[in-house]
Amino acid sequence: MTNVYRPPTPPQPVLNSGRLWAGGAATAVVAALIAVVGIMFGRGVFDVEVLAPKGEGVWGDASTGWYALGAAVAALLATGLIQLLILTTPKPMRFFGWVIGLATVAAMLAPFITTEDKGSRWYTAGLNLVLGLAIGTLVSGVAKSALRPPVIQPATRPTPPPYR
Repeated sequence: MTNVYRPPTPPQPVLNSGRLWAGGAATAVVAALIAVVGIMFGRGVFDVEVLAPKGEGVWGDASTGWYALGAAVAALLATGLIQLLILTTPKPMRFFGWVIGLATVAAMLAPFITTEDKGSRWYTAGLNLVLGLAIGTLVSGVAKSALRPPVIQPATRPTPPPYR
């Protein structure tokens, strides 16, 4: 028996997982390239030790390749997170925005717990901001494009018996 006072739950949109993960993979490539270009720009133009100055740097003994790989992994984790949120929570984009926003702030604050020079800390925080914004906007855009409206079946009415 249905509850006459509560309307039925509207059908949920359909998630095209293949499209979501293809976009997530593309986002991972873009994030890795942002990391590489950002490091090259910081070191080449501003002469800032972004990751690993001689010896241990802002990210320990990290290198440009590891930083780019970390950015790509972050994009794939964001893709997995948005898929999980779409399948399990109401208003998944709102929750995703909060998680990505707070993760970006944490990544921006991480360089400031080191003893490196201020230029290195500020530049790395800025690079992390750009990465967070890129990953967040690209993955949320891909997720929106991977959602399809639900297919609503028309209500069928029972046909009355033929008149005799």
